Amino acid sequence: MRHPHRRLTMPDPEAALMFDDVDQAAFVAAFGERLRHAGVPVSQNALIALSRAMHTYPYDSRQALYWSARVTLVSRRRELPAFDEVFAAVFERASIGLDPPARRHFEQTPPVGDDALIGVHATPSGGSDGAGLPWQTLPATFPRTDAEDSTAVLRERLPSELRSLVDTPFGDLDPADLALLDRWLEQALRRWPTRRTRRRKPCSHGTVIDLRRTMTRARRTGGDPADLVRTRRTNRPRPVVMLCDVSQSMQPYSTAYLHLMRALANNGNAETFAFSTSLTRLTPALQRRSATEAIEEATEHVVDRFGGTRIATNIRAVLSSRHGTSIRGAIVVVASDGWDSDPATDLASAMSRLHRRAHRVIWLNPRAGSAGFLPLVASMSAALPYCDEFLPAHTVRALADALELIGQD
Repeated sequence: MRHPHRRLTMPDPEAALMFDDVDQAAFVAAFGERLRHAGVPVSQNALIALSRAMHTYPYDSRQALYWSARVTLVSRRRELPAFDEVFAAVFERASIGLDPPARRHFEQTPPVGDDALIGVHATPSGGSDGAGLPWQTLPATFPRTDAEDSTAVLRERLPSELRSLVDTPFGDLDPADLALLDRWLEQALRRWPTRRTRRRKPCSHGTVIDLRRTMTRARRTGGDPADLVRTRRTNRPRPVVMLCDVSQSMQPYSTAYLHLMRALANNGNAETFAFSTSLTRLTPALQRRSATEAIEEATEHVVDRFGGTRIATNIRAVLSSRHGTSIRGAIVVVASDGWDSDPATDLASAMSRLHRRAHRVIWLNPRAGSAGFLPLVASMSAALPYCDEFLPAHTVRALADALELIGQD
């Protein structure tokens, strides 16, 4: 039975088309920024509340969106005129083409009034573009310098101190630059890969009912299970294991990789090993608070640094040691140029065992960033079929791409 005082509103097809293919977070952030410029103090918690409201209650009309935004973002009566002015400028006086041809050619439509937040394009993906709304914010782009390719690309999210070092080889970094790299690595590894476990925890949106807890709670209602306790699977951090080659051929890059290993050891469930002719576990040494003390202690522990290389022998040593269980289901990162004194068949056998036990194997080869590089070394060619990812990691730019892959679940 319908409520006698409820007014039925038909969905607004114009509003539905307006929000097609629009990043919700970009809209909330841009709208809040415009309100702040208009004198409405919008807090971060208010923007989060609006985002949750838009996710929970579908906005099938402009009026519904207006009241959701007004209730969550406006806290004082004197702020209502400024809020109404910004809302009208965004949704009524903004020049938005609603038919498909106008949406495809929105860039040629001049903005109206003070409408300054214009969407910008990165590499076009083809098809109908629905991202040119006046209030949408996208990452800043800049054109490529190559004359052959003039498409816009996204700027990299790196600290300002590291922007001048993004393409500098690790071998050319001085101690001050390595300290900047260490601080950036600690921030960049905040997103840690996870895996789903068999354990469950109560969740209001869970799909499985916990019968034991439901019946226990039913005692309060005379045995009637009025309140169902739902559960969902829990996630826990996925282990990460890094094996770093510190032989003579890796001398220009080993210090930078030690900083990466220190960031892994301090940010999550990780095990770190250095190897040359023998294997050395560095996790306890790299967990020191001071980066300088951690690197010095790790260097003292590696007695065969800058010597020969026995990759196959050391991989087998990790698998057969008491720390070999940490590799099961882990993301294994091998940092080496692939020059090995062991036979290539031994490395292929060891990598096969490693690949079967690990979740993913990522090989970082600093020489892969050189122009015209091909993995023609016998040992590298033997290990390549058992690597899920093969990346260069000779600069900060290349290392950022590697960290993005390590952070994936």
